[in-house]
Amino acid sequence: MKLNEIKDNEGARKGRMRIGRGIGSGKGKTGGRGQKGQKSRSGVAIKGFEGGQMPLHMRLPKRGFNNPFGKDFAEVNLGMIQKFIDAKKLDAKGTIDHAALKAAGLARGGKDGVRLLAKGELKTKASFAVAGASKAAVAAVEKAGGNVEILAAKPEAKAE
Repeated sequence: MKLNEIKDNEGARKGRMRIGRGIGSGKGKTGGRGQKGQKSRSGVAIKGFEGGQMPLHMRLPKRGFNNPFGKDFAEVNLGMIQKFIDAKKLDAKGTIDHAALKAAGLARGGKDGVRLLAKGELKTKASFAVAGASKAAVAAVEKAGGNVEILAAKPEAKAE
């Protein structure tokens, strides 16, 4: 067997049906679309339509609220940071910031920075420069001998 002799088994790939090419093809005249009506035409857009009855997506109640001013933080737990330090994916000697966490693959997203949370425990002395941290996380880092620097949020540019 040679690479240039490799081919599919007979019948493994089926050729496409050319529709609307005469009555003898078996897919002529209506082209497999049945007869008449909106669905037989092109450009049908009636996915949620229920014949005039109020559609399901409109009958169900709306829930929740999307805060336009809410901050988007990448939340990182201390336990995961410890795990990455142990696995040598994160260097505890320097300052651990958003860029370092992102490079290690711990902080995904978070356009407003990183927020430290206290789940798990931190045994290594490390210094952090993050956008936010819970009180328990700050206490846990300081207990391990490290420190947490909370970075000031960038002021929004005001259009006048």
